[in-house]
Amino acid sequence: MPSPDADFPPHLNRSMSPSLRAETPPDQPAPQGLREQVLGILEAGQVAALPTETVYGLAARADDPRALERLCRLKGRNTPAGLTWHAGSTAALRAFDHQRNLLARLTERNWPGPLTLVLSGVPKGLEQVARDGWTGLRVPAHPALQSVLEAAPFPVVMTSANKSGQPPAADAAAVASLFGDEIALLLDSGPARIGESSTVLRVGPGRFRVLREGLLEASDLRRAAGLALGFVCTGNTCRSPMAETLARAVLARRLRGDSNPGPAGEVDPPEAYGFSTSSAGVFASTGASAAEHAIVAMKEFGLDLSAHGSKPATPELVRSWDRVYCLTRSHLESLTDSLPPARPGFLQLLDPHGADIPDPIGGSLEDYRHCARRIEECLEGRADEWL
Repeated sequence: MPSPDADFPPHLNRSMSPSLRAETPPDQPAPQGLREQVLGILEAGQVAALPTETVYGLAARADDPRALERLCRLKGRNTPAGLTWHAGSTAALRAFDHQRNLLARLTERNWPGPLTLVLSGVPKGLEQVARDGWTGLRVPAHPALQSVLEAAPFPVVMTSANKSGQPPAADAAAVASLFGDEIALLLDSGPARIGESSTVLRVGPGRFRVLREGLLEASDLRRAAGLALGFVCTGNTCRSPMAETLARAVLARRLRGDSNPGPAGEVDPPEAYGFSTSSAGVFASTGASAAEHAIVAMKEFGLDLSAHGSKPATPELVRSWDRVYCLTRSHLESLTDSLPPARPGFLQLLDPHGADIPDPIGGSLEDYRHCARRIEECLEGRADEWL
């Protein structure tokens, strides 16, 4: 920290001696001099109280054991494990290597903002704040704080500015009354816009669970993260029902990843992540059962197609899906002709290489088995786009 005789920028004062108190507008980035002052304090292993759009937080350098010890002592907690990494942009997600497309959809709608993600993985410099191989990450929507975090050459963790078990501070006066000169800097940006803590969501292999409720509801988070996948063939009794059923199985396997769930029931299904699978046919009737060979082929995969009832691919149904996969080019052309111009990537062939998947109707059980294997191969190729 600077010595007591150091010169400070005009927006800093010594009213909380020996701490510094600074003021910054809530809707503007922090001036360069103030950013450098905040980062200098954090770099030196001190604790600063900084504003977010939710509540005020205590901030420290994540890769400095001394800083984390100070933060825990102020907070009244025993360990830094579970503290949340605060970053200036979604580029921080590159430090994690799972479900990147899912996370991109989720954060596109909710970051910057009042959402904390608990992700599988431990990025470099965050070893002490991770817990059981999971690390919390948030990109706050406060311009002044964002500008500080974007300029930080080291990871910064924050926790709500309160003593453990007490309500978080929503303005600078509350922070000052709680901590006084125990903190090296208080950045005053007026009352927090939201005034309550962020929603905390654990998302990763086998998990999509809200750990702490906030402004964002679980149903909204699922809608943002997942996809409604539709599969279309001719009569909706062979290929597309198998594709629908196999797609859910592929998603379940990919979402589970390498997790070790422990007791039965602890792995969250695709629906918990917001995924759904459905199917229809361009010339389908309503309520026809799946072909017997299709039911048998799916049973050999450990899947149940016995309750399937066919559906026509009406424009209303097709538009309710996020992605539509056609089994042949003729199905794709049929939907293209019956729908208004669609967004890019909405209508595609199931085969990523653009080949048709032939209809096994009237064929042997082996024909259905071969068709199912082809469909599964195509789904595996598409799953990287979904996750």
